[in-house]
Amino acid sequence: MTAQTLKTVFYTSFALLAFAGNSVLCRLALGENTIDAASFTIIRLLSGIITLLIILKLTRNNGKIVSRGSWSAAFMLFLYALTFSFAYISLDTGTGALILFGAVQITMIFISLFSGNRLHYFEWAGMAIAFSGFAYLVTPSLTTPSLTGFFLMAVAGIAWGFYTLKGRHSQNPISDTAYNFLRTLPLVIILLAVSLPYASLSREGVLLAILSGAVASGIGYAVWYIALGGLDVSKAAVVQLLVPVIAATGGVLFAGEIISQRLILSSVMVLGGILTVVMGKHYLAQRAMRNK
Repeated sequence: MTAQTLKTVFYTSFALLAFAGNSVLCRLALGENTIDAASFTIIRLLSGIITLLIILKLTRNNGKIVSRGSWSAAFMLFLYALTFSFAYISLDTGTGALILFGAVQITMIFISLFSGNRLHYFEWAGMAIAFSGFAYLVTPSLTTPSLTGFFLMAVAGIAWGFYTLKGRHSQNPISDTAYNFLRTLPLVIILLAVSLPYASLSREGVLLAILSGAVASGIGYAVWYIALGGLDVSKAAVVQLLVPVIAATGGVLFAGEIISQRLILSSVMVLGGILTVVMGKHYLAQRAMRNK
């Protein structure tokens, strides 16, 4: 194994742990009522802004273009962070991560479809399996997650899917990410003004929000962009299948949650369906190259 491969494995592993860590930290903070959802969002984004601006300052070299993100991407980032926080008031860690990850991938698949890319029959089959998994997850029963939480996390996933696609052609991802976070500041100020009378803070809740913003979001997103330099599109999509699994494990270890049979079965269906789509695209791309 080459040094570059080892670096890619390390950066990828760190990034996946950071993504799952966001779910665990948010659930620990909101599930235990140590902080309100609006304050968690505000502190998380402010911590992310500070951390990313420091990273940007330390890495601004090599003659790279200093790109400044966009307001539309910043809005999607803010919408994701806000709905993510409120969703975790009523969702377990693993359930929330599954809904988020599934919504992100399905959003990106649909955007690709509406852009004129046709799906092969087994890609359609994968989509059907994934949607069936979501349907099973919310089928009324004693273990059904909150529909409000499901809806909010689905919105978070859709917003993150659009945010991801907006940054797909970035020439300087760290710079774009830092400025996208910075551009959320007006929305953060509005949220602060609206939610300040209802704020509920504790030292533990503030610490969890800072860890989520500075480490799991700020450093995590920056490291993920570095990792992407050693991953092709298919590998990047496949490795993210591990995030809900890691998050669910973290929920068991740190939040004392129980992984239900419904979550296991729906996870297999949703993640298996998405894996079918991703690998189907990879197979078709490889076949097309061989036939040229």
